[in-house]
Amino acid sequence: MTRTDLDPKAAAPRRNPRPAMLALAGAAVALALTAGIVPRWQGHAVLQQRAQAAQTPIVSVVQPRAAAAAHDIILPADVRAYEDAAIHARVNGYLRHWYADIGTPVKAGQLLAEIDAPEVADQLRQARADEATAAANYQLASTTAKRWQDLQATNAVAQQETDQKVADMNAKAALLAAARSNTSRLAQLASYTQIRAPFDGVITARNVDTGALIDAGSAPGQGRELFHISAGTRLRVYAQVPQDVSAAMGPGTQAWLTLPQAPDKRYPATVARTAGAIDPVTRSLRVELDVDSQDGRILPGAYAQVHLEVGAEHAGLDLPANTLMFPAGGPTVAVVGPDNTLTIRHVALGRDFGTHVEVLDGLQASDRVVVNPGDGIVAGMTVRVAAPAKRDPA
Repeated sequence: MTRTDLDPKAAAPRRNPRPAMLALAGAAVALALTAGIVPRWQGHAVLQQRAQAAQTPIVSVVQPRAAAAAHDIILPADVRAYEDAAIHARVNGYLRHWYADIGTPVKAGQLLAEIDAPEVADQLRQARADEATAAANYQLASTTAKRWQDLQATNAVAQQETDQKVADMNAKAALLAAARSNTSRLAQLASYTQIRAPFDGVITARNVDTGALIDAGSAPGQGRELFHISAGTRLRVYAQVPQDVSAAMGPGTQAWLTLPQAPDKRYPATVARTAGAIDPVTRSLRVELDVDSQDGRILPGAYAQVHLEVGAEHAGLDLPANTLMFPAGGPTVAVVGPDNTLTIRHVALGRDFGTHVEVLDGLQASDRVVVNPGDGIVAGMTVRVAAPAKRDPA
């Protein structure tokens, strides 16, 4: 009996463990390679995607909307009194007394001050004496001429002598007329010693006191201004309207004013007249509006803002001003197509609203327009569209 017969384990063949160990080692290496290389491959792919995405610009877009048929323009305005005058003296003298101080409401013809001018009074008395002399001489010449005419009718005197008496009468009549005109002139000059208000208004300045020396005239270096008067119940408001909207301005156009001290209040006004011509320096039209003083709430000389409503016959599309580009060929915009590629379009501009403009041609309401296009924006570029930009209220 052999050993194999006695031991069953000894009769079975012996296995070699090396192939199993090699298989296990290969599997471990494969797992290691898979754990190391695959993530790197994935990371490289992600990096490539990110690099490609970084090369694609991100833009914000906005869609045009219908422009308003009418809009308000706000212009700085100058408020002035409807009537405003500087009052000067017409005669030399000393101020005897003044009767109206600054801020005093006065009526037309009301006495403001009196000037003491004795020289004018003496000249007036002399003129009246000269007038009386001229009247007496004319009366004598008239009587003499009538008598000589009666004598000449009976051929008692010569025609030549009668003509001389009639001519002397006419000369004396001319002298009387001159004397009366001189008296009237001096009487009018004497009336100027009383300074009176030319119209209803308010005294806005008083520059003299009792006893001050008064010089006649209003030219520089002559007489100083005695009083300044303004009519404050009705005011004139002046504004410069830009040329592009000047055609819409005309008498009767409704407007309103706002004041810095009361920005929440509107004061109605009406365009009364325009200059009828564009100022070649400012390229604007001067308009004048009438406005009530609102019981003194609007004062002459104040700064105000005038709001004018300007309409358009055919309103276009409204677009933010920061979407425009201005190359040499005219204004353009960048439009994002359905496939996210850019096209550059030329547009025709209409009204300028400040932060937004009116586009008359070149766009559709459904177009997506790039906001703040950079210098690198070119036609055919592929872009990514961010969230739509918010529009400010018009």
